[in-house]
Amino acid sequence: MVKIVTFKFSIPTPSGEMDFEVEEGTSLLFVGANGGGKTKLAVRIEDVLGANAHRISAHRALNLNPGIAKVSERIAILALRTGYPREDATLNHRIGQRWGSAPATQMLNDYDFVLQALFAEQANTSLETHKNSRDGNGVVARSTKFEQLIEIWDRILPHRKLNITADDIRVSVTGAIDTYPAAEMSDGERAIFYLIGQTLLAASNNLIIFDEPELHIHRSIMSRLWDELEAARPDCAMVFITHDLEFVASREGQKLVLREYTPAAGWTVESVPEDTGFSEELTTLILGSRKPILFVEGGVGSLDKAIFRACYPQWTVIPRGSCEEVIHSVVTMRANASFTRVTCSGIVDADAYDESERQFLANKGIEILPVSEIENIFLLPSVAEAIARFEGFSGEALHEKLLNAYRELFDQAADPKHQEPVIARYCKRRIDRILKKIDLSGESDVAAIAQAYADQTSSLDVTSVAGMAQTSIAEGLAAHDPAAVLRWFDNKGIMAIACKIKGTTKAQFEQWIVRALYNNTAPDVSAAIKEILPNIQAA
Repeated sequence: MVKIVTFKFSIPTPSGEMDFEVEEGTSLLFVGANGGGKTKLAVRIEDVLGANAHRISAHRALNLNPGIAKVSERIAILALRTGYPREDATLNHRIGQRWGSAPATQMLNDYDFVLQALFAEQANTSLETHKNSRDGNGVVARSTKFEQLIEIWDRILPHRKLNITADDIRVSVTGAIDTYPAAEMSDGERAIFYLIGQTLLAASNNLIIFDEPELHIHRSIMSRLWDELEAARPDCAMVFITHDLEFVASREGQKLVLREYTPAAGWTVESVPEDTGFSEELTTLILGSRKPILFVEGGVGSLDKAIFRACYPQWTVIPRGSCEEVIHSVVTMRANASFTRVTCSGIVDADAYDESERQFLANKGIEILPVSEIENIFLLPSVAEAIARFEGFSGEALHEKLLNAYRELFDQAADPKHQEPVIARYCKRRIDRILKKIDLSGESDVAAIAQAYADQTSSLDVTSVAGMAQTSIAEGLAAHDPAAVLRWFDNKGIMAIACKIKGTTKAQFEQWIVRALYNNTAPDVSAAIKEILPNIQAA
């Protein structure tokens, strides 16, 4: 029976020592925000395991110099392990030579040692192959580590070819004749070469610790690279310590969140649970947050998220797309025991909710915006006026500027080609809300299901819903009430009207408003927006 090597270590936590076991061929992943003690954890694991661990620091130099003086393989490996390129190097030299007596902060500068070890191993393996060939003993040639590196490289970066000789490394573009020095490779390419080399050169049956493994690596090849490196060393275990949620979600292995670190108490650590109702990445983000969670509508790269983050700096803002997803996220999180130490709330767009719906949302800790989408807030009177005043308008010029803006808003809202799609979208959302509330769980036969369905949808009169929306918009227009119109209108063209008040393009306006909110460079505008947004309390 083959004995499985298991690496054991423990770390201090507020509730006592936490033990870990990592078997060869498996991975352990820690994710945490800045200040969570990630690098200190890497140092701790390396220190506990001694010669059985090899740590790759997040602070690593990537200067690739193939012209480095060639040394013996033994000296190169000792230098790589300990930082001390001498025959008498031992593990005791590691703290002072490799880490400069500052293991948590010292820049790791061992690329030269990686290259020296690879060149020396190539020379020794090639010589062995040559001797076997001369002796005619039929021994199959072993691949050099450089050859293994090239095989992995070609699968990850097929458009770049490595040309490695006995003493140099050059690179060519696939199909091209000309080559260029490896030192001129991009940061990402040098990082990939370095990580492959480090992995291949690690001692057998070692735990390899990668601090911030995602550095300099393009996200499109991240998973492929680490799939290759894990497969290349089935005799080793790997520990990844990162702040990158997407990286952690893409890997297999035990996953933990570093919530907090203090020298006195150690690390506060939580396992990433399964079956939370959220994706693994989102679960990790929630558990790793030091702030309460605020679920909002919109996408990850949306203006919505940027505005909410600027206006609610004490919250971790998570966009969830639709209002239904916001509601589901808040309800799910509050009901899940895995999140008992994390509080959450939500904000949804105005959508003509009736009183019972408003009460339901309030009971769940979900607030409602006064506009149909966050971009409309820039045309609410107090905000629009603040923007115009920031641009230097006052008196009659200010009045005229706002009058023109609202004239354009009302013209758009009255135009059937703009109004009808708004009403149609509202009808669809109302239908969707009704359908999502249908409960047929108590019915056991087709007739009962049909009757229950009919009963629960009988209140939905699409024509009446459309008429109510049309009447509400018409009343807002008749009263020349921008706020009433903006509660209904979700036409993206409205944003262009706010841009005209500022006198910029849409892209310029978005950049300006986000920076103004973050840096308070337009304090009256910021104050007007924050005054309108809901006052959210953590619960």
